Amino acid sequence: MNNSTSTPFKPLTATFAYYAAFITLGATMSLTGPALPWLAQHTASRLDQISIIFAASSLGYMIGSQLGGRTYDHFPGHRIQAIALLLISLGIALVPVLHSLWFLVAVIFILGVLQGALDTGCNTLLTWIHGEKVGPFMNGLHFFYGVGAFLAPLIFARVILAANEIRWAYWFFSLLTLPIAAWLWLMPSPPIRRKLTTEAYKRSFNVLFLLIVLFFVFHVGLELGFGNWIYTFSTRLNMVSSTSAAYLTSAFWGAFTIARLLGIGISTRLRSQTILMTDMTGCLVAFAILLLWPASTLALWVGTIVMGLSIASVFATGMTFADQQLSLTGAMTGWILVGSGIGGMVSPWLIGQLFESIGPRVTMPVLLANNLIAFGLLLALILLHRKKETSR
Repeated sequence: MNNSTSTPFKPLTATFAYYAAFITLGATMSLTGPALPWLAQHTASRLDQISIIFAASSLGYMIGSQLGGRTYDHFPGHRIQAIALLLISLGIALVPVLHSLWFLVAVIFILGVLQGALDTGCNTLLTWIHGEKVGPFMNGLHFFYGVGAFLAPLIFARVILAANEIRWAYWFFSLLTLPIAAWLWLMPSPPIRRKLTTEAYKRSFNVLFLLIVLFFVFHVGLELGFGNWIYTFSTRLNMVSSTSAAYLTSAFWGAFTIARLLGIGISTRLRSQTILMTDMTGCLVAFAILLLWPASTLALWVGTIVMGLSIASVFATGMTFADQQLSLTGAMTGWILVGSGIGGMVSPWLIGQLFESIGPRVTMPVLLANNLIAFGLLLALILLHRKKETSR
């Protein structure tokens, strides 16, 4: 199905539109971490109370991913994305002016639904367009997520210095989404990928697919837990000032962005399993730096940058690996992103609950547990993949 019969579909033009959409997705999803103390102040909430917005966002993200995945299998994808972006713009504009915690939770939940639908659409449509050659394009997509995630804390820090207020940072990204929404609305959608046969569909929901979903649960728990809490973690321990903490957050997302850019070329030369193993090992190295020198500001910066470099290409490479094995439909991509939503909900929420009662130091052990479990699941996936290869 296509939303235009007169204009030919152009794969590269569509790819660039998804990249632009992912800049706004990365920006709007990474603003919450640096803004967390301000949002708590606006709503007269403690950190353990305001951390419920992570759960609300991720619950909405899971619902949006699953509903969106099924919707992309039946309706023109670009129209769905355009509507999601328009509503994201409205929601982002509301966030900094809300003074009720529960109104804020409701808006964050709706934003999560829309972000999940947009995320599912960009990943799904990209795999449909490029097929087996999706690897570099997928890394490019998630590179632009990193661009948005890198810019957001920098803009946030400049707004705080200039106005001591967060609303203009939110409003800037609210306005940025509007022309991208219009671009996608006017562009014809790619053809919908045929549904798998019954036999292939059943094979897709085997142990391999379950392990892939669980891998994304713990990987995203690590990524978003680190990205969302490194600001508050570092300021509560008085290791850096609030402005330096915003720059530290940007250093994480900046390293993340650079590594995703490098990953575009690397993905054309190395197998996805090799890239994933290297990345997850790098995350363990980052934790070694952070935990062996817990009072060192230098170790904080180095460990944060190493984490950003290491974790950057895991999501895109994992999606490429999944598509190579299972030929993802919109619904299957939706389930993977549901797993991502669970990880993005549980890990940041758990840190928030333990942060006040135990202290800021609990942050790193919780994130390390995510890393170790994800690594174990990755090893199981690689063993199953090799078994599958040898049985052919």
